[in-house]
Amino acid sequence: MIIYGINPVLEALRAGRVTEVRVGDRGGDRMRALLALAAERRVRVRHVDSEALARDARGGVHQGVVAEVEASADCSVEDLVREASGVPLLVVLDGVEDPHNLGAILRTSDAAGVDGVVIQSRRAAALGGAAAKASAGAVAHIRIAEVVNIARAVSELKELGVWTVGLAGDGDRPYDAVDLALPTAIVLGGEGEGLRRLVRERCDLTASIPMLGHVESLNVSVAAGVVLFEAVRQRRQSSRTPKS
Repeated sequence: MIIYGINPVLEALRAGRVTEVRVGDRGGDRMRALLALAAERRVRVRHVDSEALARDARGGVHQGVVAEVEASADCSVEDLVREASGVPLLVVLDGVEDPHNLGAILRTSDAAGVDGVVIQSRRAAALGGAAAKASAGAVAHIRIAEVVNIARAVSELKELGVWTVGLAGDGDRPYDAVDLALPTAIVLGGEGEGLRRLVRERCDLTASIPMLGHVESLNVSVAAGVVLFEAVRQRRQSSRTPKS
C-alpha cells in the first residue's frame, strides 16, 4: 500500500510497517525527524522528483514524502473481541464510501482507544493513501477486520457477547441513554442511506443523536466521534464508581 504525508509516514515508521520511503527536495524539522527515524529503522530512502511523488500520491497532498507500507496482519471479528485490551469497544462501518470519512473515523477510533474497526471488503472506501492521510497516521495502529458481509459480522459480534448499537436518526433511544460501558460495537451506516435494512435489523438496538438545528443528521465521522467519546466518558465514570 502507498501512503503519503508526513504524519502518516511517521506513524507507519513507528509501527514498523514501512518498507521504503521516497522523498523530494523539501526540508524542515519534521522531514529531518522522519528521515532520522527511517535511518534508525533501517528503512530504504530514495530521493525522487516531484512528478514521481505526485504520481504515487495520485494527486493527494503528499508534503514531499510517500512510503510503501506492508499490509497489516489479517485479523477476524473474533480476534478483535478476544484480544481487546479491556471491555471491548468496536466500530463497524456499513458501507462508508468516502476515504476521508474512513480516515477520520480511524483517527477518532484511535483517540478513543477503540479495540478494532470492522469494514466491508467491497463497495466501501479503500484503505489507501487518502484514508491514511485523513487518519493522520492512525491507520498504522488501529486493528481492522475486513469482512464480506457486515450483517453477518454484526450477528457474530452478538454471539461473542458484544452489544451492537446502530446509529440512526430515528433510533430507539438517545445515544447517551445507552449503556456503552458494556462490551459494545457502534455500527455506523454509509453517507447516503445510513444503515442498510438487514444490518439495522441485526443490531440489538438503534440510538440517535438529537439534532437541535435545521439539518437532519451529522457527517458519519462526526457522529462516530460523538458516540465514541460518550463511551469513553461512561467507562471512565464506571471505573471510578466504587463497587458495592
